[in-house]
Amino acid sequence: MIPAVLIFSAVILAGAVYYVSSRGVQNTAGINGNLAAVRPLSSADHILGNPAAPVVIVEYSDFDCPFCKGFNDTMHKIVSDYGAAGQVAWVFRNFPLTLLHPDAESAAEAAECVASVGGADAYWKYADLLFANQPAAPNTYGTLAAQASVSADAVTQCIAGGTMKARVKADSDNAQAAGANGTPYSVILVKGANPILINGAFPYDTMKQKVEAALAQVK
Repeated sequence: MIPAVLIFSAVILAGAVYYVSSRGVQNTAGINGNLAAVRPLSSADHILGNPAAPVVIVEYSDFDCPFCKGFNDTMHKIVSDYGAAGQVAWVFRNFPLTLLHPDAESAAEAAECVASVGGADAYWKYADLLFANQPAAPNTYGTLAAQASVSADAVTQCIAGGTMKARVKADSDNAQAAGANGTPYSVILVKGANPILINGAFPYDTMKQKVEAALAQVK
């Protein structure tokens, strides 16, 4: 009986650790990550700001993660402050944590469908709508697409066809390869310097400090 209790306790503890780290709370497990595995930027990425910026923040995120919702606001402010001068760009990639958020993967696919139908501006509007309506039910994805000025029918058909499953999986696989075990998980790519890990949802003031430190390292 005792061994069974111990095993059960270990399972509960493991689940609790995964839950905490996956909710975007700072944690020490794998804190250094494997930042060299972060996929190079490409034209397929969702980039807000200048793709050639000396500092690029690559975020792996989950549309149904409440910590990601707050961090989304923080990142918009960072881009607003530093993007106009071409200093900082933000790359958004998918890392749906389906064990915690069953609909997160379908939300990511919906966002990718919006991008394929309506382009970059529609994608960012839709991403903000998903966070604003978190957790958005799958039967509202079409309605939200219309709010982003994209054809609801076209997006619904894209989702139903599973067109973007491979895209979302590729992002998720890359997140895990880079050491992610929760969201948001971000990496600051600095021109001429080593990348910097941002493991968790930091407030604006902290992110501003990290961005300033990164800009000071640019070579």
